[in-house]
Amino acid sequence: MVIDDEVRVRRPRNRLVTGLLLLAGVPFALLTALRTVGYDGGWYTLALLSLTPYAVVYGVVLGGLALVLRRWWTGGIALAMAVLLAVFVSPRVLADEQTAVAGQTLRVMSSNLYLGRADPQAIVNLVRDNHVDVLNLLEMTPAAVAGLTQAGLFTLLPNRVLHPASGANGSGIVSRFPLTEENYTGDSAAKQPGALADLGGGTTVELVAVHPLSPDSGADQWEAEIKDLSRAAGEHGLRILAGDFNATLDHAALQTVLTRGYQDAADQRGDGLQPTWPADRVPLVTLDHVLVDKRAAVQDYRVLDVPGTDHRAVYAEVRLP
Repeated sequence: MVIDDEVRVRRPRNRLVTGLLLLAGVPFALLTALRTVGYDGGWYTLALLSLTPYAVVYGVVLGGLALVLRRWWTGGIALAMAVLLAVFVSPRVLADEQTAVAGQTLRVMSSNLYLGRADPQAIVNLVRDNHVDVLNLLEMTPAAVAGLTQAGLFTLLPNRVLHPASGANGSGIVSRFPLTEENYTGDSAAKQPGALADLGGGTTVELVAVHPLSPDSGADQWEAEIKDLSRAAGEHGLRILAGDFNATLDHAALQTVLTRGYQDAADQRGDGLQPTWPADRVPLVTLDHVLVDKRAAVQDYRVLDVPGTDHRAVYAEVRLP
């Protein structure tokens, strides 16, 4: 009778442990499935996918714990899913060999101003210290333009295509080189302005200040505005897309843009896991990117702190063909 009582107690405990492990594995399995098939879904699944690099560690811990507790199938499956996610994530920490090109060098920086709250003098200092040629500004309000003017930005970069607006909808491109405004992004051109930069000597570069709607305000609109970016590089001139994509490299929508002839500057330099948001707390995810035409080479990439904003700025040095 004593042995039977011990068995009865042990079985419910074993089932409870197994159930807890399986419950912990449900969001991990969902994330793995979404990332593998390339499906973004709605706001909640988009948020889940943005945590993919952390999910690799989560899967290893979960799988290891399950094996220690002798749940062989659960542990084995969790570790297999962690390996699969690692296949997607690990290339971001490995620098890629760059295309051999001998054209001009263009230094591009992008900064989300957080509803115009970023410190304008800090922006100007970064432009000066990093010899920036092109600066894309997101969430640019009229007050932010006034602050940047007073701080001397337009003395350093006198050419501009600006669409300031209240809230998060204002964007602009500021450049050392002459700019001609162009519509490269269809219906979202007011929020995601484009410009043709004339670098001289017959060299031109197409620029886009990227800032699709945040998916928590409408996942369908976010996807539509990202699709405005996904025109094949071979169908137009040399183009650079820089800004706050509200997407990570684990979102299918951004991967679609990349397949159209672009490369992520951070990924190319082995810095693809450097987070950019939320900079006013602990940065967790990489929402800000510089996408460069594959015909060019990425020589340098940096993530830069800007006081007053919830995004870190991104900088890339690009060598043109």
